[in-house]
Amino acid sequence: MIRFLLDGELMEVEVEATETALDLIRYRLGRTGTKEGCAEGDCGACTVLLGERAETGLAWRAVNACILFAPMLDGKVLKTVESLAGGGVLAPIQSEMIERHGSQCGFCTPGFVMSLHGRAIGALGTADRSVADILSGNLCRCTGYGPIVAAGEAVAVQPGDDSADLKALAGIAPAEAGKGWFAPRTADALAALLLQYPDARIVAGATDVGLWVTKQQRDLGTVIFIGDIAELREISSSAGGLRIGAGVRYSEAWDALTDIHPALGELVRRIAGTQVRNAGTIGGNIANGSPIGDTPPALIVLDAQLTLRSGKDRRTIALEQFFIEYGRQDRAAGEFVESIFVPRPAADTMFDVIKLSKRFDSDISAVCGAFALRIAEEQVIAARIAFGGMAGTPKRALACEAALVGKRWSAATVEAAAAALVQDYAPLTDARGSSAYRMTVAANLLRRMWLRSSRPGEPVSVLEKGLAYG
Repeated sequence: MIRFLLDGELMEVEVEATETALDLIRYRLGRTGTKEGCAEGDCGACTVLLGERAETGLAWRAVNACILFAPMLDGKVLKTVESLAGGGVLAPIQSEMIERHGSQCGFCTPGFVMSLHGRAIGALGTADRSVADILSGNLCRCTGYGPIVAAGEAVAVQPGDDSADLKALAGIAPAEAGKGWFAPRTADALAALLLQYPDARIVAGATDVGLWVTKQQRDLGTVIFIGDIAELREISSSAGGLRIGAGVRYSEAWDALTDIHPALGELVRRIAGTQVRNAGTIGGNIANGSPIGDTPPALIVLDAQLTLRSGKDRRTIALEQFFIEYGRQDRAAGEFVESIFVPRPAADTMFDVIKLSKRFDSDISAVCGAFALRIAEEQVIAARIAFGGMAGTPKRALACEAALVGKRWSAATVEAAAAALVQDYAPLTDARGSSAYRMTVAANLLRRMWLRSSRPGEPVSVLEKGLAYG
């Protein structure tokens, strides 16, 4: 049985492992303001707010209820759109949406309202972000975004009084197991569980696994939820780099990754929408092994190291060694990703990562290219290049690198290295792009690095604009 707060009331509900929070909210709690649009975390119509205890009080975040599993509500505070108009008085964002004509058919409106209310109370992923970025995970087919953005910008940021909810949460004992699922609260407990259930499905944010259920109707078997394990949510920074726990969400790592390099921060901005960034984890993105995962190419070229744990034993490997082939990673049964260490690039490293997709916001990569080059006295002394979307795994371009290292950094060298990409990759054709397209843009991204370095401080005009935004 899970326990959570809804508008100050303690809810106690028996749930199965893969019952979605959306189904629970709509069909069992009767909160029908929360809509089902896409059932894949893309449109934002199902957006709700979750609050959880943190050092500074109650930490809020907007999430997609459609791909959030109901056990993940345990020990938290839930707000739906019905929660906002307390005592019949509209919340400021609701009044502004009316005043500025921010709704037509109204189907998407509750999701927009919840995302913008999250901004108004200082929720995760909203501080110092534009309203447009905050709404990157909300889609509207009929109103037009201008009035909605204007409504959001008109509401001042003012955290609410969460003292009553905090006091109530303190009395809720966490549920560590249910029908077909476990929710350990420590890394040691997780390690022990995985020795007992080595084939269990580990779920952190459910931003990908959720679709396996809603779209593919897959049976996940035994599920272990790791989102409430404090040790896996830690970030530590040092002169050498950044250590990120496997359970750290994208929004939580955003500023720290930006500090490593601004290009990493821009990459996070392009990952899905706010709700997915507030749930999805960097460790989950890696452990899933997708060939189009956004972070692995960049982390590979920075020579990130992965720590895996089984029981009390740990081993550390280079991230690039983790990906063996499509659907297969170097992770034994009962072993889990514990943390990722991201080294800081040297001051003389020319680093960039570029994601190409059909849509700028909230879209999956067709190709993602990452580059770390060191150039001294016009010679390439080191090169690490990796791509996602070009092979069955995120993969380094070793032939391309070899064509660069030891050569003069020039247009001719870059052309030779671009030609060498055919030795590294034989990309597939799919809905996101043809094989020819992928080979062409991969070569163009390398040329983009050359153009940027040869014209410092100047825009790369049409080439840069076309490639940067896909």
